[in-house]
Order: sequence, then structure tokens, then C-alpha cells
Amino acid sequence: MPQNAQRPSQYCLLQSSAFHTSPSRLAQSPTADALMEDLNELYATAKDEFEIAAEETEKKTVYAEDDREAAQDALKMLQDGFQKAIKESSPDVAKEVQSRVGPRIRELENAIKAMEEMAMED
Repeated sequence: MPQNAQRPSQYCLLQSSAFHTSPSRLAQSPTADALMEDLNELYATAKDEFEIAAEETEKKTVYAEDDREAAQDALKMLQDGFQKAIKESSPDVAKEVQSRVGPRIRELENAIKAMEEMAMED
């Protein structure tokens, strides 16, 4: 019985210590470089998926449709990561991130849109 009494108190200690540390982590705004590292990974994945999809679409392979869907999914992950980075950072950092990665995202969006239009024509 005493063991059962200790378990809830240990749980409460873990819970309260986690509660006290998380606000301080959230209060620190990430740097543009830290955000860019994550966004660059997402961008590289999205670009790779696009290149694969474009090649398969051009060749009109049976994999083309699935590859286009994968490219769109990767783009969506990049867009979501970008929006999250903008929301969770200071205005100065958000502006820098927007200027550094925003144009590349728009370029990729346009390329994927053009690829989809090309696929619809065939």
C-alpha cells in the first residue's frame, strides 16, 4: 500500500517539473538560423519529391500520380512548417525567415502546380 501512495506523488512531481520548464522553453524565440535548418530539410525533401514526380510525370509512368501526391504532401509539410516558424518567432526573426525561404516555397508551389496542369493535359 505505501508503494501505491508514492507513485501518485512521484507522478505529480514529474508533472509539475515538466510544467515549470515548458513555459521557459516557449518564451525563448528561436533564431532564424535554427528555424532555417528545419525548413531547409523540409524544402530539400519537397524538392526531391517534386523532381521525382516531374520525371515520372514526363515519362508518363504508372508511378506518376502517386509521386505527384507525395510531392504535394511534402510541399504541405513545408508550408505548415513555414507557417509554424513564422507564428512562433519574434517579428524580426519571422521577417528574416520569410525573406530567406518564402521565395523558394512560392517557386516550388508554382512548379508543382505547373506539373499538375501538365499531367491533366495528358
